[in-house]
Amino acid sequence: MNYLIDLSPSEVEKLIEKNIVMIDVRRDEEWAYTGIVKNSHLMTFFDMFGNVDVPTWLKEFEKLVTSKEQQFVLICAHANRTRTIGNYLIQNHGYTNVCHLSGGMALWLEEGKEVERV
Repeated sequence: MNYLIDLSPSEVEKLIEKNIVMIDVRRDEEWAYTGIVKNSHLMTFFDMFGNVDVPTWLKEFEKLVTSKEQQFVLICAHANRTRTIGNYLIQNHGYTNVCHLSGGMALWLEEGKEVERV
């Protein structure tokens, strides 16, 4: 059984330099409000009503994460959405190296980490 890997902002910061795929699953207005982690791919998962088009999202996701073993990092506001999405990818699609930013962008900003504006 694989588990979602919690990464601190400092751990995620180190992975940016290694070109690990970062996927920010928040919505447009959230990216505009807080900025994004450098090199993040912007791929909204849930719309403002909590709806999701899983097949379309997975098609885009699979262009970035090309094997079930590839490491990637999911990012959202407080790590609630990424926990749900990460566990879904592990349990339903067999991904084995799923990480997420623990504490989300809230903790990233609280620790004074760098953001890029969109």
